Amino acid sequence: MLFKMIRGVLFHQRGKMLLIAFTIALGASLATGMLNVMLDVGDKVNQELKTYGANIVVKPKDSSLLSDIYDIGDGEQLNASYLREDELGKLKTIFWAFNIVDFTPFLDTNVVLPDGSAAKMVGTWFNHHLALPTGEELDAGVVGMRSWWDVTSGRWLDEKDENALSEIMVGAALAQQKGWQVGDTVKLTASQGSETVTVAGIFDAGGDEDSQIFGTLDLVQKLTDRENKVASIEVSAITTPDNDLARRAAKNPQALSSRDYETWYCTAYVSAICYQIQEAITNSLAAPVRQVAESEGAILDKTQLLMILITALSLVGSALGISNLVTASVMERAQEIGLLKAIGARDRSITGVIIVEILITALIGGIAGYFLGFGFAQLIGRSVFGSAIEMKLMVIPIVAALIALVTMAGSLPAIRTVLRLRPAEVLHGGH
Repeated sequence: MLFKMIRGVLFHQRGKMLLIAFTIALGASLATGMLNVMLDVGDKVNQELKTYGANIVVKPKDSSLLSDIYDIGDGEQLNASYLREDELGKLKTIFWAFNIVDFTPFLDTNVVLPDGSAAKMVGTWFNHHLALPTGEELDAGVVGMRSWWDVTSGRWLDEKDENALSEIMVGAALAQQKGWQVGDTVKLTASQGSETVTVAGIFDAGGDEDSQIFGTLDLVQKLTDRENKVASIEVSAITTPDNDLARRAAKNPQALSSRDYETWYCTAYVSAICYQIQEAITNSLAAPVRQVAESEGAILDKTQLLMILITALSLVGSALGISNLVTASVMERAQEIGLLKAIGARDRSITGVIIVEILITALIGGIAGYFLGFGFAQLIGRSVFGSAIEMKLMVIPIVAALIALVTMAGSLPAIRTVLRLRPAEVLHGGH
């Protein structure tokens, strides 16, 4: 009997049931799309932000301490210790190795130009091929870390080219001041020797670098007799936004309980990654670039909040639509419901039938909405981030629970209408 009643409603009122299913499908699709994007957006937003530079700087511990005491800028150095170039591969051996997406070392010196003036020269990696202790291989360097630089003339240095050691890139301001063009040869004199190099590229960085010369790390090490030495390392890492635990750990990791320490160490907080870098690189002090790290966290939090708000509003809209449609359906069946009550059917039984009908409709709409929403998530992923959104299985039970909750909430006005129906008034009104 129950099955016949439900089947009858689904077929005889299929227009309204399709509208209810469509309304639920819309809500489910938005919820599915937003939740999948929200759960996958962290890495993608961080990956996008990585194109704007490093969020961790590593310096020699002694040099950093003296800089703090004497307020020495980044471009000045005391005769302190250096980091070792041959240890840079250890950055990819820490617990969060896969979160480190790029890094590059720096070593600077002052050089004398042919006209007798001085300029700052920076040695770094460009597209340095690195064989890691893990057996992996990768290319790291300033090409990825300074992707916003505009090479206005010439090209980036290519370390795979055998001529790279005798080539330089020059900032636009310095090149204009000296009248240098791509292809010009320049003699650079430093503390431990001189080299005649060719201008391979001129770049516009929009900062102090526009007045500097950039060459390979090997070239600056040779000019200053500092083989295997680097002054600093910039690291670009995908991080988790800081919370109270991360802030406490940043002050003193040893003050944490063993459980909190394990949680912090095994989470990709910027402070945890810095701590692990210090464990891997001898005599190093790693510190986050606070403006970048905090901005990443703020952007990610706001993006996720926006996703949650869109999901909540879509579900509220679905609930209102379901409420109107189910109430209209019940009012159309007022005489049928009144007759059932007149022959002894209880409110609980009638309510149960209506709920089952709505839940079956919700199941159909929810399944359709889930697949539609996953396609919607892929559209967002491809258009915004240029990559697919990973399907998160945990979204399925969450969406199912939300749709059930929204469906029940939307059905409450209709259930109240059923409970208020009086058989005598309904049946009399039908005559």
